[in-house]
Amino acid sequence: MKKDLFEDVCQESVFGNIYNKHAQNLHDFLYYKYGDKLNPGDKAQDAFAKLWENCKKVSPEKARSYLFTVANNMMLNEVKHQKVVLNYNSTPVKTYTNENPEFLLEKEEYYKKYQNALSKLSEEQRTAFLLNKAEGKKHEEIAQLLGVTKKVVEYRIYSAFDKLKGELQNFKLK
Repeated sequence: MKKDLFEDVCQESVFGNIYNKHAQNLHDFLYYKYGDKLNPGDKAQDAFAKLWENCKKVSPEKARSYLFTVANNMMLNEVKHQKVVLNYNSTPVKTYTNENPEFLLEKEEYYKKYQNALSKLSEEQRTAFLLNKAEGKKHEEIAQLLGVTKKVVEYRIYSAFDKLKGELQNFKLK
């Protein structure tokens, strides 16, 4: 067994020889083992692409083994993926709701009251409040955005809370 130290899979001629020698066998192996539904031709091509990406790491003697192992693993991953898809598709979609029409009307009414109460806040209070509660920003971040101190931001948020509590008696505010 002679070993040429300068020959590796990255040389186009060597890679071409490996491709010509093993492409059909790899495709046939995948086709016979997994059938046509999982695209054995695509997986064979992907295995050769993976070989090209890792050509420095794989010797020509181990190229066949590498190709078959990579392609087989790709097919196994595809089988797992198809099982997940099948499982997801077999789960019934919930097309109903437990919310009665009265609740939906109240929800709309509360939303209108909330929007009205927000509109009664000053611009500074509304901005600070929404940045904190709607966007989840911290007081320090809001202070930097608005160019004010952290204490000013805290005051604006808490004063907005007070006004909203007064306007919205039935709401549970956090």
